[in-house]
Amino acid sequence: MKKDITDSVISNLKEKARSLRIEVLRMLTDAGSGHTGGSLSAADIVTALYFYKMKHNPENPQWRERDRFILSKGHAAPILYAALAISGYFDRALLKTLRKLGSPLQGHPCSKMLAGIEISTGSLGQGLSISNGIALGLKLDGLTSRVYCLLGDGEIQEGQVWEAAMTSSHYKLDNLCAIIDNNGLQIDGHCCDVMHIEPIVNKWRAFGWHVIDIDGHDMKAIIEALNQADNVKKKPTMIVARTVKGKGVSIFEGKVQYHGIAPTQEELEIAIKELGS
Repeated sequence: MKKDITDSVISNLKEKARSLRIEVLRMLTDAGSGHTGGSLSAADIVTALYFYKMKHNPENPQWRERDRFILSKGHAAPILYAALAISGYFDRALLKTLRKLGSPLQGHPCSKMLAGIEISTGSLGQGLSISNGIALGLKLDGLTSRVYCLLGDGEIQEGQVWEAAMTSSHYKLDNLCAIIDNNGLQIDGHCCDVMHIEPIVNKWRAFGWHVIDIDGHDMKAIIEALNQADNVKKKPTMIVARTVKGKGVSIFEGKVQYHGIAPTQEELEIAIKELGS
């Protein structure tokens, strides 16, 4: 999947991210509930992973040599579902069933119901621990596959995250790359008001990680950071991606109230027009 970082590659990835954002907004509006802000803030990161970086095979989701993606911030499931659908894991028409009874597209990812989901997530703080276990297992099996774990910034207020952070560096998990969607907002307000998490970069370095601090909406910076992580030896990599909640649609950007509500039909029409579809 990995390609040279040409202007054409960057342009195609930006267009893909735009498509994912539109799919997210449509499915959330159809569902009438769900998480808008954190899905849009993670769109560029998820795009870079699924359409540039990761080894994966939609026709064989359990391919042994695949890279693994763990969405620790499971409430952002719509952006993962959009990436899986456009990758070819399932028919895009299924996106309309988000959060419907019996649908495999639950409010949080469910590995028993949908191909391409490595593990069910949603209880915040657990994804990095799970990623550690998978990364250790891959090394024991002699596989070169990598593990990518996406966390929310509010999520790292959980104590288990820091226990996992120690574990990752203790076992020198250089096949693990975690990314923080650092949009500065959580359901109850600004992260700095709820429980201050700064200085994030220094904290992860103190826990033995290689840390890369980037603009999480700069596609070239994202893929350069992911490539840099490949060459880090004997320690895990953390990419601190500075993002904007609701990125891509001005009526949602930086607004905490869109953490956990879906767009109205009127808001969807404004958003689609702004995104250019």
